[in-house]
Amino acid sequence: MYQPAHFVEQNADTLLALMQAHPLATLIRGGAELAADILPLEVARTDAGWRVTGHVARANPLWREADGQPVLLLFQGPQAYVSPNWYPSKFQHGKAVPTWNYAMVQVHGRLRAIEDPAWLRAFVTRLTERHEGGRAVPWQVSDAPADYIDTMLKAIVGIEIEVTRVEGKFKLSQNRSAEDRTGVVLGLESDASQDRQPEADALAQAMQAVEQRRRDAASK
Repeated sequence: MYQPAHFVEQNADTLLALMQAHPLATLIRGGAELAADILPLEVARTDAGWRVTGHVARANPLWREADGQPVLLLFQGPQAYVSPNWYPSKFQHGKAVPTWNYAMVQVHGRLRAIEDPAWLRAFVTRLTERHEGGRAVPWQVSDAPADYIDTMLKAIVGIEIEVTRVEGKFKLSQNRSAEDRTGVVLGLESDASQDRQPEADALAQAMQAVEQRRRDAASK
């Protein structure tokens, strides 16, 4: 991934937060030809490092070709178009062009398949609790008939990625002046209020979070 220095994000908590907020990742693998799957994944940090797990349909050839196969995971955070009219500096010298701001995390690792029924049951239970948590009436695995769940579990295979590298790229106008960055945030908030860009508000919040971290670091 092309990584200009000012867009590199290395804070592990920030990277984890993005992946957990946007768990539907693209898994890219090689072989005879490139292939990509869209999968909801669970990401966590442990004493040993990063843990990334998921599951696929047993009919999906991905798991049969695992066996340590190198893979690349793409977790896409908020993204939106940035108009040059949002830069105060544009009205001073006119030297501004459109761009796109975004946040993403790439995870490199090796893939292995897991067919252990106990592991699968624990995994889908944990995944369900994560995504059902906070709902007024959360669905639970035990809500479905036991024989039905047993059948469903036989139709999937677990996967785990042995993570070798995690890279974050948060292109959030860090290469612009403080005034221009503020202008972008205001522009995004305006787009959000007019329903012009669906992720504009989330991107504005991401920019403000980076700005707060910048201020906190400067004050130390």
